[in-house]
Amino acid sequence: MDGSFAVLTLLFGMWDMYVNYCPATCFERRDTDGYYSISAGSLWRHERQIGNELYFRRDTGRMYGPFEFTYGASLSSMNDFWAGAGAIYELPLGWDRGFVKLHAMGGLYKFGDGPPLGGPIEFRSGIEAGFQAENGWRYALSFDHRSSAGIYPDSSGVETLLLRVSVPF
Repeated sequence: MDGSFAVLTLLFGMWDMYVNYCPATCFERRDTDGYYSISAGSLWRHERQIGNELYFRRDTGRMYGPFEFTYGASLSSMNDFWAGAGAIYELPLGWDRGFVKLHAMGGLYKFGDGPPLGGPIEFRSGIEAGFQAENGWRYALSFDHRSSAGIYPDSSGVETLLLRVSVPF
């Protein structure tokens, strides 16, 4: 996997901004529902499961055009730590409470006992699909890719497959 989700986040978001927000309010701030999310799942490298990951993310509820600011941190079962910030773009699905979210985040990686990813600067991008319950909680399946985006010689990265639960604040 490569940075395809980051590119999709940017392309869909820019198209949506052009169609629905510009020219008057391209990056005007607006507020929406924010969420605290906790995710747990498996960590993969070269199509082989190498461990597990616990991931916390906060979707802030602050939007600029179609992009929402987010930040998060993860810890693997091999004591690898990643923390970063970035943008989310959400696409509603055809039914009432379904959604798809694309995200692109930059961050810092602290190597533990897991695979070295080339250096301390690592990017995380991904997609999640889920639904929102009547109480506002969200349940989703998420797939992420994390790598250095080619800034270091070894940039093969890791993937995570996560189950995410999000609580509104």
